[in-house]
Amino acid sequence: MVKLSLVLAAFVVVTAVTSFGSGEEKTPAALNFKMKTLAGKEVDLAQYKGKVVLIVNTASECGLTPQYEQLQALHAELADKGLAVVGVPCNQFGAQEPGTAQEISTFCKENYGVTFDMLAKVDVNGENACPLYKFLTSVETKPKGAGNIGWNFEKFVLDRQGNVVARFAPNTSPDDPALLKVIETQLAAK
Repeated sequence: MVKLSLVLAAFVVVTAVTSFGSGEEKTPAALNFKMKTLAGKEVDLAQYKGKVVLIVNTASECGLTPQYEQLQALHAELADKGLAVVGVPCNQFGAQEPGTAQEISTFCKENYGVTFDMLAKVDVNGENACPLYKFLTSVETKPKGAGNIGWNFEKFVLDRQGNVVARFAPNTSPDDPALLKVIETQLAAK
């Protein structure tokens, strides 16, 4: 009985050292996805761990498209402080993002000087929604809450640990005081 207890104790110690000593940190759920960029390169969203992330579903032919200018301004002003702006084109709302990846990229650069990360066009609602958006829309957040994306330019804010901390309606501009307050609060939290 003593030998069995010693063997079990040794097993527990070895298991604990193996589990906790590996140094591997778990990727947060919101960043545990791989997607493609507009250029077709696969990107692991875990690369944003440690940054405050603003994820926005975008469209080139929407009345809200001028928000690209404000998104770019946020990127230019706050990227060095840890903000990552990520655009995700979608054609599900009024077919307002019909272009190819190259056309979207050219449009964003030529019209709004976009240099923040732009991912490949995806569905954000329904059966064919990409896994990232299936996750984002399942999280109960303020001020908008869980549920389907309502239109182009809906915004999600992730903290530095990859937790979804806020969700804003499409008509909330990127320079809206409430959105800026969430971003600044998260940037201040190390």
